[in-house]
Amino acid sequence: MISIEHLTKQFGRFTAVDDLSFSVEPGEVFGFLGANGAGKTTTIRMMCGLLKPTAGEILMDGLSVSRVPEQVKRRIGYMSQRFSLYGDLSPGENIDFFGSVYGVPPARLEEEKKRVRRELGIDAGRRGGPASELPLGFKQRLGLACALLHAPPIIVLDEPTSGVDPVGRREFWEEIYDLSSAGRTVLVTTHFMDEAEYCDRIAIMSAGRLIELDTPAAVKAKYRSESLNEAFIAAVAADRGEEV
Repeated sequence: MISIEHLTKQFGRFTAVDDLSFSVEPGEVFGFLGANGAGKTTTIRMMCGLLKPTAGEILMDGLSVSRVPEQVKRRIGYMSQRFSLYGDLSPGENIDFFGSVYGVPPARLEEEKKRVRRELGIDAGRRGGPASELPLGFKQRLGLACALLHAPPIIVLDEPTSGVDPVGRREFWEEIYDLSSAGRTVLVTTHFMDEAEYCDRIAIMSAGRLIELDTPAAVKAKYRSESLNEAFIAAVAADRGEEV
């Protein structure tokens, strides 16, 4: 569903993404890990057609991002690490707006608004306050709902549970598993190594390069670590030539 070959992005003399190659299978939950500045978000922005690569090729569901970016965008549900909806609009108005952008049928939008109102505890008989006033966990769930309105086969989630409480994080991952079980491909970045354990495979980036690509269990075994957090630290340290 996702194929990246020799992807490179340079900003002047700085190389943010350096000759990156990997693929993600249909229905896979793929963890994309790295410290701040490792190149994760830059890669995701190129995958979604928001940033032009310096070199390399990206295929999303068999479509070239560089050749048919608008077609690719309709195959992706993207949720950024920051609240990416319109804070001055109500949850229902956000759903209406994003639904209209993707041409979602009105009946589908009404069903989705009912579900969101139920999950967020919003009285259907009231207009509701602006989305900016929602608790962070509810904002993230609303953001995910809007990203899924057009039923995309590929979902890209950039640190979706950052700042969310443990219960909210668990519920979010339950939904990710539901998406995967339905055959959707999910690529997710996270700083929580306990969450990365839930992924089918993980990729670890360091200084714009891919340094590990395997299952969480295999990465832990390689570095003889009991936790993925320890393995992650060891992998980055080894790449930098440091001792742990």
